[in-house]
Amino acid sequence: MNRTRWTKVLAFSVFMVSLSLCWSAAFFITDFLYNLLNIRPNTFLVQLINSLFGFFIFGCVVFVLTRIFSREHQKFAEFFQSIINAMKQISRGNYNVRLGKIPGHDHPGDPFAEIVDNLNYMSKELGQMEKMRQEFVSNVSHEIQSPLTSISGFARALRNEKLRYSERLHYLSIIEAESQRLSNLSDNLLKLTYLESSEQPFELKEYRLDKQLQHVVLSCEPQWMEKQIDMELSLEEATITADKELLDQVWMNLLSNAIKFTPNGGIIHIEISIRNKNLIVAISDNGVGIAEEDQLHLFERFYKADKARNRNTGGSGLGLSIVKKIIDMHHGTVTVESKQDEGTTFTITFFKK
Repeated sequence: MNRTRWTKVLAFSVFMVSLSLCWSAAFFITDFLYNLLNIRPNTFLVQLINSLFGFFIFGCVVFVLTRIFSREHQKFAEFFQSIINAMKQISRGNYNVRLGKIPGHDHPGDPFAEIVDNLNYMSKELGQMEKMRQEFVSNVSHEIQSPLTSISGFARALRNEKLRYSERLHYLSIIEAESQRLSNLSDNLLKLTYLESSEQPFELKEYRLDKQLQHVVLSCEPQWMEKQIDMELSLEEATITADKELLDQVWMNLLSNAIKFTPNGGIIHIEISIRNKNLIVAISDNGVGIAEEDQLHLFERFYKADKARNRNTGGSGLGLSIVKKIIDMHHGTVTVESKQDEGTTFTITFFKK
């Protein structure tokens, strides 16, 4: 109540001051005209003229201000309505919405300009996320459909009672391999979802990185021994603070890829070095290599380089995406250098803290 009373007093004071200023302006204007025309009406007429003229000036001022504020109010009303309409369209899935700025409020730092910039940025980012989601769904559908088609086709073929035993075993081995592909795809999708979840545990502890890599190499011994690959290790003693289980996944993925794409009798070299207190791990092979245009997309989900990765190897195109996600979580970097028919080197750098 008290606040309302003071508001009324303030409004009345502003009104009286404005009216007084208009009357004063009317007095000086009429006085100037009387002197210019060399006439002097009687006092009553002078007061009447001044009063009417003062009210006229006051009315003109109020009219002009009302028009100005009315335009500004209309402008801002349209602006906020456009924001509401844009948000409604975004909520319906239209991410191509872009707002224009209010004239006179388009300079950097203006709050209305920042509202427009942030809404346009949000719409753009949501559009990119939607595009990625659609590509992701399309890729998953394609990856699932391929082995399912094979399994279905060979399962129907097995109904033929005239099949030889060797043919039946061959078809069963294909069904088993395609089933394993589906299992690996599901497992990798779950891992990516797990890694991208804000609730996933991230347990850092200090341990010997060189011993971890030695253990991973020994775990993969049956694979590289089968292909008679020469495994060269140059592991400088190094201690790292990281999530050991997640980095096990990184080294296993990279080493499995190196074994997969290295020919029989080839060479894989694993090196740990310390430069400017940064830990650097390099895994190199002399395998088929990766084309330069494919290297730009190598860490994208479901991306498969035409020559370096193909269906016969059983890859889903998610392994390197998982590697990059884990290294990003450790604030490191992973890069690739490769030449076709000469080999590939993956370099992982952990920066000092």
